[in-house]
Amino acid sequence: MIRSMTAFARADRHLQGAELAWELRSVNHRYLELMPRLPDALRGLENATRERCRQRLGRGKVDITLRYQPDATDAELELNEALVKRLSDAARRVGDLIMHPGQVNPLEVLQFPGVLSARQIDSDALEAAALELLDQALDALLETREREGEQLGKMILDRLDRVEQQVARVRQALPAIRDALRDRLKQRVQDAVESPDPERLEQELVLAAQKMDVDEELDRLVTHVAEVRRVVTKGGPVGRRLDFLMQELNREANTLGSKSVDAETTAAAVELKVLIEQMREQVQNIE
Repeated sequence: MIRSMTAFARADRHLQGAELAWELRSVNHRYLELMPRLPDALRGLENATRERCRQRLGRGKVDITLRYQPDATDAELELNEALVKRLSDAARRVGDLIMHPGQVNPLEVLQFPGVLSARQIDSDALEAAALELLDQALDALLETREREGEQLGKMILDRLDRVEQQVARVRQALPAIRDALRDRLKQRVQDAVESPDPERLEQELVLAAQKMDVDEELDRLVTHVAEVRRVVTKGGPVGRRLDFLMQELNREANTLGSKSVDAETTAAAVELKVLIEQMREQVQNIE
């Protein structure tokens, strides 16, 4: 299956005390260009991120964004009991030194620096979770690319069918075109010369027929169409191959148009160029 290079995917996960989210955006590009944007807390994952993406993607410009949001409200809190005991002992001693001491408020004790803290997330576990989530985002990105690629493939195959129809149309018309050309040349010679030389006339007819002979162009068009269809059906990273084949198809269509000696062949050549251009535009987005 062929793949489009344009796609978007997102994967997020809630961890104990943190939120992670990957966003991947890819567009067409001649090569694979990765642009990771990671938070400072997970900057060390850049090399691993690049390597994972290189293993899964062939072409495209890919923006890779990791969002990391610590959630203090959901983090597990740790009480420094030793510090609380020391504060309690100190408060009791102070109470012994003054008259009518007030009762110690536990909430005020909790506000003392170092009494209560959020447990830090294990960095190794956090990085492992981030990379696992990246794999999920890549799976989603590739799935989207394949869906888009399937539609591109259908469009290309449809245009190939129409190219073959135009080729068949020209082939069918060739005998009548040659006969009409022969009649026109004979009439021109007869109008110009009272007694034309039959041998000279035949030579002129042969030369004219050679100049408008498009059998080779039609054969090559059929060959290129068959190769494009094979490549699309085969799938994989075939964008560059298809781009080359579009150039070859366009070259044959141009030659067919330049050799045309009648309106029907000219119209077919124009239609071929339109169909090939439509395919070429879509091929630019295939991996």
